Amino acid sequence: MRIALVAGQAGPATCAPGPTASADLPGQAMRVSSLGRTLAGLGHQVTIYARKDSPALPRTTKLTGGVTIENLPAGPASPLAEDQLLQHMAAFSGQLARRLQQRPPDIVHAHFWTSGLAALAATRGLQLPVVQTFHSLGSVHQRYRSESSGSAARTRLEAIIARSVGAVLAGSSAELSDLTRLGVPRTSISVVPWGVDTTTFGPTGPVARRTKRPRLLAIASQAEDHGLDTVIRALAHLPGAELLIAGGPPRAQLSSDPVLRGLAGLARRAGVSDRLLFTGQVSPARMPALLRSADLLVHVAMYEPFGLAPLEAMACGTPVIAAAGGSHQDEVVDGTTGVLIPPGSPAALARRIRQLLASPMLLQGFGIAATDRASTRYSWQRIATQTLAVYERLRPVQLAA
Repeated sequence: MRIALVAGQAGPATCAPGPTASADLPGQAMRVSSLGRTLAGLGHQVTIYARKDSPALPRTTKLTGGVTIENLPAGPASPLAEDQLLQHMAAFSGQLARRLQQRPPDIVHAHFWTSGLAALAATRGLQLPVVQTFHSLGSVHQRYRSESSGSAARTRLEAIIARSVGAVLAGSSAELSDLTRLGVPRTSISVVPWGVDTTTFGPTGPVARRTKRPRLLAIASQAEDHGLDTVIRALAHLPGAELLIAGGPPRAQLSSDPVLRGLAGLARRAGVSDRLLFTGQVSPARMPALLRSADLLVHVAMYEPFGLAPLEAMACGTPVIAAAGGSHQDEVVDGTTGVLIPPGSPAALARRIRQLLASPMLLQGFGIAATDRASTRYSWQRIATQTLAVYERLRPVQLAA
């Protein structure tokens, strides 16, 4: 097949090879390129269309693995916030329409809601099937996070996009439910989660240095509902354990980060500063070794649309204790690959962590099961195959037209 992946929000990160740190927003663009590479590896012709957001980007880039990226000029050649991006989607869709007319693909797969608008506008009159992946939904942001100025408009437009495309790929069963509440027919939705690079994230390989204390690992986040305050409060009830919070700005800039500075203050008040370490920015190459060094990944964010950090930990053989709900509900098999707990309860979290740390053989069993689940259910090969199945269902629409 000739496949067009449309990622108007993807910038230079789309071109960067290799894995990405779970907490980084450019990781979303990286996952689009991971899907593209895997589809190309299966013999398909893949072109990623992205808005040019850096003067250094060439018009066309060839990735290893046979993927072509076309960086289309639309608005300033610089990264834009979501509320600024929308005004340039008309220019982007015009550029995209010309490319699709010149080289019609068999399928157009849009990523993010703004790209969905651009793809629908660009394919008007071309009779090309469009597939949509949202990555996250505005209606769920409204439920869990503070409003942005465009969130109400975003929610209305997402509902229109989802009802207008040929198929929607939901990242989790929770997102499937959210889409049906927007009035999207259940028959047009398929649950196809994001994958994990199981060649990079695996149980064998280097392990980061650690102390003799049981090690808990959490991922830094700028989201309001990150749940890291719950983890620090739980640490006060785990006197023998240490907590590493990985990610965020470079170490030299940690003291100026408002979220991490607030967490450090909470740790001082809770009396656990001596057992808490902020690693700062973690390079993609170091992340697997850091995950392998942990006894548990603790990931209790209230809202997790795609749950990459738990998948990477599971692939490395590290069990996950996560807040029930969202993508976690699908990824973590409670009592088999890890544990799901109600969010927001430090006491309950500490109690379950104590139980797990007191049973090394159980933790080891969870780790083995977690690796198996990540490799069999969430490998990019499996995700690409599921995605292709949706593409194939839409092809007769194009041929009949």
